[in-house]
Formats: sequence, structure tokens, C-alpha cells
Amino acid sequence: MDMTFRDDECRIRTENAPANFTTLHHMAHNLVRNAPGKDSVKLRRQTAAWDDDYLVSLVAA
Repeated sequence: MDMTFRDDECRIRTENAPANFTTLHHMAHNLVRNAPGKDSVKLRRQTAAWDDDYLVSLVAA
């Protein structure tokens, strides 16, 4: 998951922020991973970034 979201480049390092950000990463990864279809997780993430309708379908599912 670190390679997917490039966590090493994240500059959030104080108080509860790292734990909160990690929780959001897990939630986003689970939404993308559980999406129907045979596309790779990387392709699903790119499609969600480019296509607002697909992003809404991921979040609303």
C-alpha cells in the first residue's frame, strides 16, 4: 500500500494527523479494491481521478 499511495512522501507527521490520514488511505483503498470489474487497482485509481462519474459510483456503491 505504501507504493500505491507513496506514503513516504507524505509530510503529515504531528499529533493525530498520521493516524487519521492512514485511516482515509485504508478507506479509499477498500473502495477502489471492492469496485466491480477486472481492471487493476492502479487503473481504477486513475479512472477515478479522471472521471468524476466513476468516482461518484465508487463512493456511492
